[in-house]
Amino acid sequence: MKKINLILALLASATMMAQFPCDGGSSFGYPCNGYFMQSKLFLAQMDAGDGNDSWGWTDPTNGKEYALVGLDNGTAFIDISDPVNIVYLGKLPTHTSPSIWRDIKVYNNYAFIVSEAGGHGMQVFDLTRLRNVANPPQTFTEDAHYGQFGNAHNIVINEETGFAYAVGTSTFNGGAHFVNISNPLNPTAAGGYSGSGYTHDAQVIVYDGPDPDYQGQEIYFGSNENEVVIVNVTNKNNPQLIATINYGSVDYTHQSWLTEDRSFLLIGDELDENAFGFNTRTIVANVSDLDNPFYFFQYFGNIASIDHNGYVKGNRYYLANYSGGMRVIDISNIANQQMTEIGYFDTFPANDNVNFNGTWNVYPYFASGNIVISGEGGFTLVKSENFGLEDQSIQAFSMSPNPARDFVVLRSAQSPIYSVVAHNLLGQEVLNVNHFDQQEVNLDIRQLNAGVYLLTINNTQSLKLVVE
Repeated sequence: MKKINLILALLASATMMAQFPCDGGSSFGYPCNGYFMQSKLFLAQMDAGDGNDSWGWTDPTNGKEYALVGLDNGTAFIDISDPVNIVYLGKLPTHTSPSIWRDIKVYNNYAFIVSEAGGHGMQVFDLTRLRNVANPPQTFTEDAHYGQFGNAHNIVINEETGFAYAVGTSTFNGGAHFVNISNPLNPTAAGGYSGSGYTHDAQVIVYDGPDPDYQGQEIYFGSNENEVVIVNVTNKNNPQLIATINYGSVDYTHQSWLTEDRSFLLIGDELDENAFGFNTRTIVANVSDLDNPFYFFQYFGNIASIDHNGYVKGNRYYLANYSGGMRVIDISNIANQQMTEIGYFDTFPANDNVNFNGTWNVYPYFASGNIVISGEGGFTLVKSENFGLEDQSIQAFSMSPNPARDFVVLRSAQSPIYSVVAHNLLGQEVLNVNHFDQQEVNLDIRQLNAGVYLLTINNTQSLKLVVE
């Protein structure tokens, strides 16, 4: 049984919490391994009774990061540009009634939001409005609305083509409802696909994988309750089923995501843990030939929790694992049927049982390494203790001595060093010098306390520095 007493003792006075390293397997009482909590907002602080999906937006003008968090009664917007001093900017209320199901995606600086609430349709919100919020939190209004469907379970967006795919609506037999969002303030109906029935979630890409037959075409991977369907949706007037993927011990094919080389699809079945009694399971399909995909192997986690949404970034699979929190799995050797859990952050300390408590979604795509966790625990912002350290294999810059006390020498193999920024493991900037223009720099670190830091050189490479 995991410890929960510390959290219960602190919740009564908590407003916004920040700066909690993962020490001895705990970060502010939350079980952790390799990931630490930077900030947190509870549902009550956002005037909500339940939480669900999440996504992110990075302002292209200045790189500021914002979390978009689904709530039962609307969508919350949180400025996380200072991850240990976040700002809850406000909420866009639901278009109709509250619902525990809400989903958000982003295209061209707009958020597109759907819900299972009756008559909700698709809300459109201009995210650039978040740049200047004078007195947060505010109650926002939508900038546009699409009403050609009512309730929807999910929304998928292909940012390369400017098309949204609402799934789980009452249109097109529950399959994909196509919407042209190239003009975000004037979304227009563009057809749909009903041939394979209800889709619960999907991923749509302009195909750039190993199958030469489909290069440059728009391909839809739909999780359809009892199978995955692969559909060519390039021609919106004539979508074509390419193939289906089936696997054993199926109970509810919930969500799936491609590896970045497009060779494998990681599939989550939401109800199989309860139906068959095994630990968290991820099914892996080989999709290197889209016409002939096949079951490749299955990975079992070390806890019983139900898997929900999972996303791939590089060689990592970030899995929302309900009562097990966020699990991070190394998939670098997936071609040899090997997957290994390398870290976690558990927002539901009470247990790892088969239930729907805890983490609903994770969003791991911020360039900063900030990771959003959302669900019934509200909003949690975490980060890897080792973020950026894998870049040390790129020997553009070197550092010695390390560990160091007063000074450290930085050397560049090619271009001059012009800036050095240091962050501690809480993500706080503690040193910023940019007056260099030389290939060897003697950096004064006497102002730094003993500890571990990440030095980012020329905004390109991070090196781990240990100060004694």
